[in-house]
Amino acid sequence: MKETQLLKGVLDGCVLKVIGKKEIYGYELVQYLKENGFPTIVGGTVYPLLQKLEKQGLIKSRLKPSKEGPDRKYFSLTNEGRQYLVDFTVQWYGLVEKVDDILHEECE
Repeated sequence: MKETQLLKGVLDGCVLKVIGKKEIYGYELVQYLKENGFPTIVGGTVYPLLQKLEKQGLIKSRLKPSKEGPDRKYFSLTNEGRQYLVDFTVQWYGLVEKVDDILHEECE
């Protein structure tokens, strides 16, 4: 199984966690994910995800001037996004515990 298949279900939560730490723009987010364990992640995966999360009301954006060129779109969490992240975290650790239990069972 490819990691990308596993990642599909958890990328939303990971992206929300990063955005929750600080306001961030898309390219910076892609670079952060690459440097923190997801070296194959690409903008073509992240940018549509950001659009989806914004449409769902979990993040909001605002344009800020950039010294290097055109304005950048920075993302931050909404209150709904913070709650989603709390719920995601609880569900994630519950799932990890169940999977660990099964993977560490003795085989008969």
